[in-house]
Amino acid sequence: MKFSEMSQDSWAELQLYLDTCLIPYTALNGEQTPVETTEALERLRDFLDLVEIPFKGRIMTYPAFHYGYPDMSMALNTLCEQLKSSGFKYVVVMSSDGVLEKAKIPSADLVLSRSILTQEVGEDGIARFVGENIRELWKR
Repeated sequence: MKFSEMSQDSWAELQLYLDTCLIPYTALNGEQTPVETTEALERLRDFLDLVEIPFKGRIMTYPAFHYGYPDMSMALNTLCEQLKSSGFKYVVVMSSDGVLEKAKIPSADLVLSRSILTQEVGEDGIARFVGENIRELWKR
């Protein structure tokens, strides 16, 4: 579910079930052409679909960070802390093109970087890996 689909009344009713916040990170640097920017957003959308579609009803997707800068991990970590203090139990950061390390974002419960996962589990194993890690997160 997207943050923009939520009204104040529905949030009060659904907050108990929507315990996981998803933060997309596009990792643009300003050097991309419009076509490259569109392609980056499409890759991110497709990667997010691996979580948003199968886990609809428990995941709330927040606005994306589109542009990266040197202290990006610190900014994402601060955002994770704030989202947890606002009521989310879990926060997941996802990026298709950005390289993010969990150790640098300790307040995130899960950090998923497609570019890293492609090297670790291969393109064909990404969907299974992401699903297993989301389910494992909820078992903790």
